[in-house]
Amino acid sequence: MGEVDPGRARGDEGGPDGLATPAEPGQAAWWHLLAARLGWWVVPALVLAGFGTALVARRHGLWYDELYSAEVAPLPVGDLVRAVVRGEGTLPYLRDAPPSYNAPYYLVGHLWLAVTGLAADEVGLRTLSLVASVGGLVAATRGVGRLAGRWVALVFGLVAAANPFVVEYAVEARGYGLALLGSGLLVLAFSRWLDDRPWAIGLVGLAAAGVGLAHWFALLVVGAVAVAAVVLRRRRALSLVTILGAACLPALALVGLAVANGVGGSGAEWIADVGVAVPRLLLRSWTGGSAWLLWPTVGLAAAGLALGRGAGRTVAAAWVGVPVALVTLAELLRPVYVDRYLLPALLGLALLVALGATALRPRWLGTVAAVMVVAASAWATVSAQGLGPKEDVRAAVASVAASHRPGQPVVAAARWDALGLDHYGSGLAADLVLPPATVATGTSTVWVVRRADGGVKGDAGKSAALDRDLERRGLRRTEERRFPGRYATTLVQRWDGPGPG
Repeated sequence: MGEVDPGRARGDEGGPDGLATPAEPGQAAWWHLLAARLGWWVVPALVLAGFGTALVARRHGLWYDELYSAEVAPLPVGDLVRAVVRGEGTLPYLRDAPPSYNAPYYLVGHLWLAVTGLAADEVGLRTLSLVASVGGLVAATRGVGRLAGRWVALVFGLVAAANPFVVEYAVEARGYGLALLGSGLLVLAFSRWLDDRPWAIGLVGLAAAGVGLAHWFALLVVGAVAVAAVVLRRRRALSLVTILGAACLPALALVGLAVANGVGGSGAEWIADVGVAVPRLLLRSWTGGSAWLLWPTVGLAAAGLALGRGAGRTVAAAWVGVPVALVTLAELLRPVYVDRYLLPALLGLALLVALGATALRPRWLGTVAAVMVVAASAWATVSAQGLGPKEDVRAAVASVAASHRPGQPVVAAARWDALGLDHYGSGLAADLVLPPATVATGTSTVWVVRRADGGVKGDAGKSAALDRDLERRGLRRTEERRFPGRYATTLVQRWDGPGPG
């Protein structure tokens, strides 16, 4: 391990044992120029930045999870810390939904808004996620370059950067971008550890701790790295596995605090039981439902498992295989599967696809396959960007504001609806009625904003109770406007009855 590798002397990173390998015969001159002169690892990052910027520029209204981020991130740090320690919500209508698990993201968001001066809106918070995601892809691409070579790394980076699932959540105003950043840094640090760099073990630990704090579900990627380390280095991996275990403690402590406060399952009522369908559902999410992307992905990933070599194949198989297997097993006990929670793990699928494409012979066939899967990904991403917002609460509230008259209550049917009305209804502040407040008597016109499906479990009953209360007062629904979104349809209802206008 101490001797100079001929491939590294040429500047070609990555190989079957995590070391450098010489350039393959027949590589085009343009590739050498890109690798040596232009910073090849920047190319995927620019692609992701381009797709992400285009999506942020559309300024789709925030949906429920993002609205929670927008309300909590600007809070003073002291208020945030107290809410986490006590297990209390920071909003009157969400007292049972404290910022427990995602507290590190809210803290980073708070610092980001303070430093940049951006608002907690569709641009400010989503830009934070995009910056973190692009940084994560840069780190991951560099790490893959050391594990499997620059050509594999470039294909990996482009497959990930153009993917519709990656692009969608790379700009989400949640912790997924930070989880991608931590995962990329973890893979990069791990690749250096495989190069027998003793100092890298500390960086592996720091990156692993960051991954878990960004999103505790991303600890599955830390487990995957531990498995890959044992497979590749066997007994020599004991010290690294110990460091990885210790690095998980901060995130596990945060989870333990939430459980101790009695809010361990808060907000998880909506998670559906999918059983052993986890791999199939993940593939559907990764491909955006596109058959043009599904079959090349499956075929090239299988080729990567069969034809890939050394450390690259081992890391790729563990990166995606360990998290998917663990979540599938957990599904047999209770519902836990949420596709976006596994986003950092699915970068391992992109690596398998890259290994498969670059292993095909003759070489031109692999190049065609890589171009096809990247093109199919880009097409699916462009198509998805035209689908509109997940929830169009912003348009619904704007519709109320256009017809509303002073003194007419504007009611959130349940807590699920209150976030959007609270965030976008500043111009209606004097007439907003948010849970647990109720509508005052003696009003002849009431506006109600609600989800068509009733929102989270338990909110449907509260929403129905509101209707019964309004009917007892002699009010009847006279108008209903629908604002469809990809996740839910938002309704604006006008209720009129006798009494002064």
